[in-house]
Amino acid sequence: MTPSPEDVISILLVEPDPENADLYVDSFADVPTPAEIHTVPDGATALEFVHRRGEYADSPRPDLVLLPFRLPAISGEAVLSELKGEPALKSIPVLVLTAPDDEEIRRSYELHANAVLEKPDSSEGVDSLVRLIERFWLEFVRYPKANA
Repeated sequence: MTPSPEDVISILLVEPDPENADLYVDSFADVPTPAEIHTVPDGATALEFVHRRGEYADSPRPDLVLLPFRLPAISGEAVLSELKGEPALKSIPVLVLTAPDDEEIRRSYELHANAVLEKPDSSEGVDSLVRLIERFWLEFVRYPKANA
């Protein structure tokens, strides 16, 4: 049975490495919960996507954001700060992907990340992380549907 559009979770994946982005997309394709993955390479493009500016004017508002703490140009920290500082965007859950660095973890939670997860360094790690995200964030968590 094909899921209705309301049942499909829109995920924004911010990932500068195209090969890593492909690993995530492939892993999400293998989980049972329907998800539409949108990938962008950096923080500036992530902000364009969530604000629906430029080429992203017709993009869906993401239900979930996967955001590395360390990004080129505009950092994940700056993106998180902007997302959580804007009333229209602050309800979007943001999962920060980081190295096991206490300062990055602390700072992410100070900026109201919904969870901080260790960024995997292998394809097996990506598969495990995606299954974890699918099990909790896609299967159990409920999201308000944005009309904006």
